[in-house]
Amino acid sequence: MPNAEHIAVIRAFNRFYTRQIGLLEEGLLHSPFTLVQARLIYEIATREGLAASDLSADLGMDPGLLSRMLKTLVAEGIVERLVSDADQRRAELWLTEKGHAAFAELDAASVQSIAAWLSAQSDEECQRMVAAMAELRRLIERRPAEIVLRAPAVGDLALVTHRQSLLYAEEYGFDAGYEALVARIVSDFVQNFIPGREGCWIADSAGTIAGSVFVVRQSETVAKLRLLYVEPAARGQGLGARLVDEAVRFATAAGYQTMTLWTNSVLVSARRLYEAAGFTLVAEEPHHSFGQDLVGQTFEKSLAASRLLPPDHGGDAIAGEGEIRERQRG
Repeated sequence: MPNAEHIAVIRAFNRFYTRQIGLLEEGLLHSPFTLVQARLIYEIATREGLAASDLSADLGMDPGLLSRMLKTLVAEGIVERLVSDADQRRAELWLTEKGHAAFAELDAASVQSIAAWLSAQSDEECQRMVAAMAELRRLIERRPAEIVLRAPAVGDLALVTHRQSLLYAEEYGFDAGYEALVARIVSDFVQNFIPGREGCWIADSAGTIAGSVFVVRQSETVAKLRLLYVEPAARGQGLGARLVDEAVRFATAAGYQTMTLWTNSVLVSARRLYEAAGFTLVAEEPHHSFGQDLVGQTFEKSLAASRLLPPDHGGDAIAGEGEIRERQRG
């Protein structure tokens, strides 16, 4: 729930941003047009056959205010109303020759203003700013972020180690021993990597890591799924199932006959995820690790007749594997 601090920060940013892009000036971008007029000119210039009712609905403008604004633009020779060729009852809005010239000046001034604003930033800062704006818009519109699976870049594996260790501490009470285990698994993966037989997939959401999974060689015929996890913000979108599917697909293509994994009974949602992907529980053993009394579980899946789940398979994407100790790698 929003609190007073959240609201104050957003209000402060709004005041900063409106000043930064010149919205408080008498004319937008030193033009004779207000912000609203400039927006109407933009919409009419970039959308053919637009009616006043379309503008009112799309921009959320009061019809009365919109009518007054359009009346002014028509009087100034910027906009004209023409009867639609397709429907004689419909009046369409078009820019006049003068209106097109005004739009060209506004458009060029906007590009120049933003270019000048960004010129003081490095390429990396520009990329971060654009990504942050895209993420802010996505959050406001409540759209799920597009998530792509990619190979790890430099620094990704350190972040994966950090996030998995932190999440397991927060969600399951694991101590620093788990962080040591994850760091050892990741280090071993990098130092002993076998191309074509082992892999790591990073779930990338607009430049932010949303989860990951590893496949390592346990023996010539057995692959092991390791360190599956999904960030809390990305859960509930089927990402966990997608990562497991990708790991199974890779292991099958690599020629392994079986895939195994180690988890804990406390990860109930993760167990459901593995079972949905065709893994079967083959062994359990109690143990005390990372400051907790746990029950370790070994799951296996035959890859000979592997039938992958569809990419949009459901299931909660829960922070995953819960490895509790180093297992022998073949």
